[in-house]
Amino acid sequence: MSRPLSRQRRTVVVTGASGGVGRATARAFAARGDRVALLARGREGLAAAADEVQRAGGEALVVTVDMADAKAVEDAAQQVVDEFGRIDVWVNNAFAGVFAPFTDITPDEYRRVTEVTYLGCVFGTRAALRHMLPHDRGTIVQVGSALAYRGIPLQSAYCGAKHAIQGFNESLRCELLHTGSGVRTTMVQLPAVNTPQFDWVLSRMPGRARPVAPIYQPEVAARAVVHAAGHARRREYWVGGSTAATLLANAVVPGLLDRYLARTGFDAQRDEGERTGPGNGNLWSPADGPHGRDHGAHGRFDDEALTGSTEEWFSRNRGRLGAGAVLGGAALGGTAAVLAVRRLAGRGG
Repeated sequence: MSRPLSRQRRTVVVTGASGGVGRATARAFAARGDRVALLARGREGLAAAADEVQRAGGEALVVTVDMADAKAVEDAAQQVVDEFGRIDVWVNNAFAGVFAPFTDITPDEYRRVTEVTYLGCVFGTRAALRHMLPHDRGTIVQVGSALAYRGIPLQSAYCGAKHAIQGFNESLRCELLHTGSGVRTTMVQLPAVNTPQFDWVLSRMPGRARPVAPIYQPEVAARAVVHAAGHARRREYWVGGSTAATLLANAVVPGLLDRYLARTGFDAQRDEGERTGPGNGNLWSPADGPHGRDHGAHGRFDDEALTGSTEEWFSRNRGRLGAGAVLGGAALGGTAAVLAVRRLAGRGG
């Protein structure tokens, strides 16, 4: 039997902690008083994240690492244990992407996205298990996406990697249950989030890349990750109405969703105006170095980003509401999602 984590001070590892969801998640754990190890490549972003963790009430450890390097990830985990004594929670959040049609992405770029996003998660999980399994306790949180189930145009490399994480995590979860391990793993499926990635991602699209609306603030995602870390018996969490609608509709009418996204998915992911980020994105080197700046947690969409999610609230409070109410809401949501996709598909984009 696993021993549930209480409000005691924990040691938490967050990958991709220099910006976006990882940065907001590190702050959220720090607000609990946790010790937070910040793993990423960008030195400026890591330094700023460490300062935020300390100001929020936590203790920070900065570890510069490329998650695509398995040996470096193992060494990073050992450094955390040497400094803090143990690892209680490991959050796999680091990723990379390319915004372009599949045929415009080179093999090396595709390989790099897969190594950072998928294999980085595998390497992080392996490093965490090395230290958790001997103590029969600990939680691994995989930060996923609605795109772990539903691929969209212009993000084939990222979608493929997130699908791979989903399958990998299910296999690992079964193995841990089979052995009766006290180590838990769970996955948090996110909606579009207002992060700086859309200004630094490698893109071959005209104009600037943007997330498909509705967009949520990274703090919404961070709250869900922190909650999942303390309630990992649940296999998966959905954050955002768009995530619930997308996954439910994809389960019922995937072909209709294919046609709808074929008509709308291209324009929905680009803005007018010139790109302002680095020309090669952050695929091969961090966006904040060597002479860059800290990009923080938020992107340029503050004016339209939502600060709360009904689905996130239900996920955190479903024990109080009762399973019947939640299942009823999910059924209604699924019906609404199917009807919405049918209406949108009928408009022809």
